[in-house]
Amino acid sequence: MLAAERREHLLELLARTGKIVAKDVATGLRVSEDTVRRDLRDLAAEGLCQRVYGGALPVSPAVADYDARQALASDGKRKVASVAAGLVRPGGSVILDGGTTALAVARALPRDLACTVITHSPTIATALIDHPHAELFLIGGRVFKHSAVTCGAAAVEAAQNVSAELCLLGVTGVHPEAGLTTADADEAAMKRALSARAADTYILASSEKIGTASPYRVLPWESITGLITDADSGDPTVGRLAALGVDVLAAG
Repeated sequence: MLAAERREHLLELLARTGKIVAKDVATGLRVSEDTVRRDLRDLAAEGLCQRVYGGALPVSPAVADYDARQALASDGKRKVASVAAGLVRPGGSVILDGGTTALAVARALPRDLACTVITHSPTIATALIDHPHAELFLIGGRVFKHSAVTCGAAAVEAAQNVSAELCLLGVTGVHPEAGLTTADADEAAMKRALSARAADTYILASSEKIGTASPYRVLPWESITGLITDADSGDPTVGRLAALGVDVLAAG
């Protein structure tokens, strides 16, 4: 089998099963594992898969730049945001992550809702400026432009001095094995710092993120309260998450 044919086979297998185990593919194709690993390296370099130990997983489409993500799965993000906004109780406090889904949450909050919103996203803060009863606390630090959020040592230190009832956290990948992931190590650390300051953490995950992975793990499953997604309840990945004990809130 030619290299191009192997690559096509790998991509088809990834789309059909949601994962590639290099050892199994090598046995099936009667080639060496090194050959399969080289193919996966090439595919990963083109952004077509996320390499993991022993093989590969589907790459998240949510790693594009901020403007491109604004138009990605906008209907799904609105559905997720509607459910998430309903978790913010009157008089309550919420740590709201940055990113396009979190921005949809900010826009879904009732304008007359009295609450406290803590965020490390200038975009989120700006979206809530005209909410007369929302107290805003903006965490400063180095701005990570990809997601329009602050991160780094100064931001993590500032996060340690806040607390809230609820944390609404975005990720780029949601996978039963790879866990909750994102594309930047500093951003992953910041998300962990924010989650640690809330009583409950819910993950915001529109359907295009389900079953995909990014390089850096954010949190283990046991550290979250639940997952909010518009993915179909019959989705195999959603079923596997439920079997792991993850509380999945449907945003259909």
